[in-house]
Amino acid sequence: MSTDTNLTTPYLADPARYGDDNPMHYNRSGNTGLKLPAITLGLWHNFGNDRPLDTQRAILRAAFDRGVTHFDLANNYGPPIGAAEENFGRIMEKDFAPYRDELIISSKAGWYMQEGPYGFGGSRKYLVASCDASLKRMGLDYVDIFYHHRPDPETPIEETVAALDHLVRSGRALYVGVSSYSPDLTRRAQKIARELGTPLAIHQPSYSMFNRWIEDELLQTCADEGMGVIAFSALAQGLLTDRYLDGIPADSRLGAHKMSSSFLADDTLAAIRALNDIALRRGQSLAQMAISWVLRRPEVTSALIGASSVKQLEDSLGALDAAPFGDDELAEIDKWAVDRGINQWKGATESV
Repeated sequence: MSTDTNLTTPYLADPARYGDDNPMHYNRSGNTGLKLPAITLGLWHNFGNDRPLDTQRAILRAAFDRGVTHFDLANNYGPPIGAAEENFGRIMEKDFAPYRDELIISSKAGWYMQEGPYGFGGSRKYLVASCDASLKRMGLDYVDIFYHHRPDPETPIEETVAALDHLVRSGRALYVGVSSYSPDLTRRAQKIARELGTPLAIHQPSYSMFNRWIEDELLQTCADEGMGVIAFSALAQGLLTDRYLDGIPADSRLGAHKMSSSFLADDTLAAIRALNDIALRRGQSLAQMAISWVLRRPEVTSALIGASSVKQLEDSLGALDAAPFGDDELAEIDKWAVDRGINQWKGATESV
């Protein structure tokens, strides 16, 4: 990996980013021709105007130098809303414009974006207008993947999927997908998409050792429907790290009251400590093991991670160096890896 951290000099990507010494590998998304890196960098947190732009640039540069070719955004990422796309657009212009054909850039719309009747949901009006706004903020001609960010019970699924089809046919997106859809709604959406001629390429659900809902049916549904799976929140919003082993740091999401304190009940803390012990025996950090665990499933195309620093990014990417899990290890993990009421997106999956 390149060791040049001088952000004032022109960025030249590490020529060894696809070399044999880099453990990054690329998985096909369902039955499409699209390949994604095993680990994707998400810009949900840490890329708004509350963080220095140079820190963001350093993280993105380090990620690409390690073979992370996929950057995941959404219209409302910030703060404030839209800021992550604007900041990414600035960095894209300065650093990554020569590498556009090597990048997968995704965005989404569906959650709240703006006041008024057209800033939320799944209507054609909202999705098309939001995609156009995202492209403008990022300075792009197209995104590689555009998702409907969550089901909308007030909009017919036929309208939502037709809007996604339109985005591809109009050249705004190369592939389309959905996020947080239930298995039944996923099947319905894919049937409509196939009939229109633009099959859904990928599903983005939450998935972690503390949030295993997709194992019940969704993973098999996506496999049956030819869709890839990119799992977000593999670290359970930071719980599956070493941050909370000795209490709640003031600068953590729990310490800053950005998560419910109920997420760290006594039994959850005991599970975190037990899982940390297993990770240490494997020669991993808890975060690395949590990512490796998500990637153990063959249906999972990519694990979507966040990073607040280059150091945190490098630790997460270390998950790619892990040995495969043994049956005994998985059985021990299963004693602690149970749903713990932290799925903030569960209600969205139940909309029809």
